[in-house]
Amino acid sequence: MNVLKYRQGRSLQGSGLKEKKALTEAHRLLDNCVLFGGLSPDERAAISARARIRTYKPGETVFAMGSPGDQIMALLSGTIHISVPFSEGKELFLAIIQPGEIFGELAIFDGNERSADAIAETACTLAILDRNDILSFFERNPPLWPKLVKLLVQRLRQTDQVFAEVALLQLPVRLAKTILRILNLGRHSEVPKTVFSQRELANMVGSTRESVNKCLRNWQKHGGIVKVSKGSIIVTNRRALEHIADVS
Repeated sequence: MNVLKYRQGRSLQGSGLKEKKALTEAHRLLDNCVLFGGLSPDERAAISARARIRTYKPGETVFAMGSPGDQIMALLSGTIHISVPFSEGKELFLAIIQPGEIFGELAIFDGNERSADAIAETACTLAILDRNDILSFFERNPPLWPKLVKLLVQRLRQTDQVFAEVALLQLPVRLAKTILRILNLGRHSEVPKTVFSQRELANMVGSTRESVNKCLRNWQKHGGIVKVSKGSIIVTNRRALEHIADVS
């Protein structure tokens, strides 16, 4: 994935019936975010009222590594790609944020610069909350702090796993793990025919496009695990892919 220039997301706040409906729906979705579960309706309404709603097109930068970390975001719809950029436009994939998840949570603790890039994978709607608003809200609701700490620990564990895989596992194993992670497959779920970019996969596993292509072609030739066609990859044999991922 090439490094993208920053483009400001479009605010939904403003006059008009369409904007009002969008805000109402966004606030309803924010109420269901894991961080605010267990709050009373009035408490959820109070924190939702402080949110600013923004939309992003696919490929737009939500925030860039090194930018100010004075806000946290709740993803209301779409998917967000979290990664650490390095030389020659490459990146180390860390996570894909799904609707209902909070991200950028480190800002609550220190307010320092962002430690990663957040890119909209698809069209996205976000609820953005200022650090000061969140801090004051948590001070009034101390029982929420353990939830925030749990969220942070989960994110750190996920990041540790990614770095450990890149450092310790052979390319086929970490490539299989990454594809399965993106698909969010359970042991008994069906494999969707999802298409991936070879360049994106190479960035995600900390390798080169050529090495990933060689691995994928081998999987296609021996076992029919994937189908590679016109620069795209379609998973066709989940069980074989899981077997490769388990060789660690």
